[in-house]
Amino acid sequence: MRLLESGLVWREVSRGSSFALIDLNYIAVQTQRRTGILAWACGSFSLTTFGTSCHRIKSDSGNLQGIARCNRLRRHMGITLCLINQKGGCGKSSTCFHLAGAFAGGGAQVLLVDIDPQGSLSQGFLGPAFVENLSAGETLAMLFDESAYFADRSHLILPTPFEQISICPANQHLAPYNSPAPETTGMAQQVLREFLQEYASSFDIVLIDCPPNLYRCSWTAMIASDHVIIPVPPEDFGTQGLRAVHQSIEQARKLNPALRRMGHLVTRCDRRLLIHQSYEERLRNLYGNMVIDTVIPEASAFKVALACRKPVEFYSPKSSAADLTRQLSREILDRIAERTARRQVA
Repeated sequence: MRLLESGLVWREVSRGSSFALIDLNYIAVQTQRRTGILAWACGSFSLTTFGTSCHRIKSDSGNLQGIARCNRLRRHMGITLCLINQKGGCGKSSTCFHLAGAFAGGGAQVLLVDIDPQGSLSQGFLGPAFVENLSAGETLAMLFDESAYFADRSHLILPTPFEQISICPANQHLAPYNSPAPETTGMAQQVLREFLQEYASSFDIVLIDCPPNLYRCSWTAMIASDHVIIPVPPEDFGTQGLRAVHQSIEQARKLNPALRRMGHLVTRCDRRLLIHQSYEERLRNLYGNMVIDTVIPEASAFKVALACRKPVEFYSPKSSAADLTRQLSREILDRIAERTARRQVA
């Protein structure tokens, strides 16, 4: 059992196993026959499971919170989220980088998928010199190479200096494959989804960093994901083009009906600026609950940690930047749990 510092409990379930998850006043017991992952947001009593069923029962302290039954979200996989916006500089790579640290610091096994030819996320963990010198066959470009379709791809998942974070890197070799009109590429639209189904079953969280456009790489990421997060700086350029992003998500749902829009994430925000306050208010008025409550500021701690090749969770865990990133990780899981519960009631 692993108890997350953020108040979440994660446990990978072995075939035919039975186990208990304990947190102060509550015990979660799950018995199942197929592999799955259980996440319990203890603070808000929200429950997400990737197993066949689970029950919340009375603990020794006498607290009774009833019984919850939840269905699997994705077969043999954890949660897959992609971060998309067709504007550059809105914080997609930075959010992936630091959010991975928050999840890993809490005990989750995290896989980062860099599907941006710029390779910023890969360079953040592995360094520019290493990433730029990778061959096409050592990067995510291999997935799009038809001549390598039947080759083993397990080597694409690389370790990072952080035990619970792994990454599939990208560099300039991916650029030729990031073409417009991705919906015309036939079964090749499924390459990332198939890769994750085959090789990512041991990870609790998969975060996909997308390029600043809605071409083939972003499209392929949506086909492979459970949820989409849209980072949005609270300024004019940052909010332009959101309608096109929403339309692209709706189109992707024709091939991936399970895809859901997690919401808009306000990033690079300085609430001392009236213009940022105004645009954030406008976003919340337009999209309501589809704007994530947590706001990511333009904080120096994020930049310094990135320069040191460490997520802020590991570089400065007591900073307000690290606190906000942990808060974001909790809110993401809470939103997933809430939507799962609503679908079950319906």
